[in-house]
Amino acid sequence: MCMEMDIEAVINNLARRNIEARYFESLDEVERELLRIVPISASVGIGNSQTLKEMCISEKMKARGNVVFDKTTALSKLASKELIRKAIFADWYISGTNAISKEGHIVNIDHTGNRVASIVYGPERVIVVVGVNKIEDSLPDAIDRARNTAAIQNAKRAGLNPPCVELNKCIDCRSKDRVCNNLVIIEGQVDKERFKVFIVNDDIGF
Repeated sequence: MCMEMDIEAVINNLARRNIEARYFESLDEVERELLRIVPISASVGIGNSQTLKEMCISEKMKARGNVVFDKTTALSKLASKELIRKAIFADWYISGTNAISKEGHIVNIDHTGNRVASIVYGPERVIVVVGVNKIEDSLPDAIDRARNTAAIQNAKRAGLNPPCVELNKCIDCRSKDRVCNNLVIIEGQVDKERFKVFIVNDDIGF
């Protein structure tokens, strides 16, 4: 199946789950759309995401006047916890994701769970930005990607050393450095207006 058909299948299957999905050719297009649809008056929570960092969306929204809650800008652990708490109650929340199945499952693995908490409930509007490299054939494949690709890379990024970093595979460890503490599968939405997925034609993020 060609990539165009894969993306069309994902968009259609997400729609059946009451989730609007759109396709963009570049991160620049995604950035312009985010800045267009998110009101300047809105508070915005930002999930820790390499994809969003590539766009510098946190800085750009802050520069134009949005109140932005991004824990990666915190100068202390206490400040980070406060930004996490505020992000959960923001008007909008923008995040990446670890994987999407062609059937329309959105799969995330989190260390502390703050990102998935905000995606699932709290902010009135949520936008998930995902590269085509994260589209998998099935739910088991999407979970496998989250466990054996995203979690390992995120552990390395955080300077942690669970067994998967050395073994390059998940062994469902009980290490104090384990980052895959919260596995969340989004299968649908009650409110169609709340949740959007922006698929970008780029191999980006973990």
